[in-house]
Amino acid sequence: MRIIRDYQFVSETDRGATAAIGNFDGVHQGHLSVIDMARAAVPDAPLGILTFEPHPREYFAPDAPPFRLMSSEARAHRLEKLGVQCLYELGFNKGLASLSPLEFARDVIKDGLGLRHVVVGADFCFGKGRAGKADDLARFGQELGFGVTIAPLMAQDAHTVSSTAIRAALSAGDMAKAAKMLGHWHRIDGPVITGEQRGRELGYPTANMSIDGLHQPAFGVYAVLVDVLEGPHSGSYHGVASLGVRPMFGENKANLETFVFDFKGDLYGTPLSVALVQHLRGEEKFDSLDALITQMDADSLQARAILAAL
Repeated sequence: MRIIRDYQFVSETDRGATAAIGNFDGVHQGHLSVIDMARAAVPDAPLGILTFEPHPREYFAPDAPPFRLMSSEARAHRLEKLGVQCLYELGFNKGLASLSPLEFARDVIKDGLGLRHVVVGADFCFGKGRAGKADDLARFGQELGFGVTIAPLMAQDAHTVSSTAIRAALSAGDMAKAAKMLGHWHRIDGPVITGEQRGRELGYPTANMSIDGLHQPAFGVYAVLVDVLEGPHSGSYHGVASLGVRPMFGENKANLETFVFDFKGDLYGTPLSVALVQHLRGEEKFDSLDALITQMDADSLQARAILAAL
């Protein structure tokens, strides 16, 4: 998959694609439907995704709480697995934000990227002040010479599938509901970082991962699936993880600590993908380390049973 980050410098080999447009945060079932429509719109054209980095919401409200379901790297990896050939990951800046709807359609889609056909959701907005709507894009496409398909919003159980609804499910600790909308377990991806090694002292050495910039699911303990993506220990494992601030040990920055079952080896610096399968309990502060270890033993047994049944 080729990644193009500037619409003003696009090679001829990266022009002529059909692209789905959006932020694709989480790459959920609604996104998959839009991508499938783009794939089918012009079957002989390369399949592309037009998205933005940073997320426009981050650009306009940089001090707002983290909300993203996945990093740009995780999104790119997921899109590549879906067969996307061109990822137009445009830098969202003052210049792009100031384009009128017509300028975006003409300068970015038509002249800049040279797209043959685009697919957008029915709630798509674009251009300065989000003034352009999906119907406006269809009209511009007809005038400028590129095709436009407007995809209906996807619903499950009378509720619209959206990144907002997925965040709500994650905040409530409802991993099954989030997974149903995503089409896969919610995952946290990233390298293993150095922690304070308290888990090792307790008999539970953990792989620590940052959740900076990501929406925080409900704090607590989870049954997890662990994919080690590189290195001599590459493969899939079961485990139990704690997501939160570790209240037993004072005020700490929130992160994800995963104990990988039946594993021996060094994972520092190794990229992992950890799927949150089931929220077992919330964070607790115990009266003693012995009480904490007893609970960790129980959490591990419960997680093993849940994961064995998948």
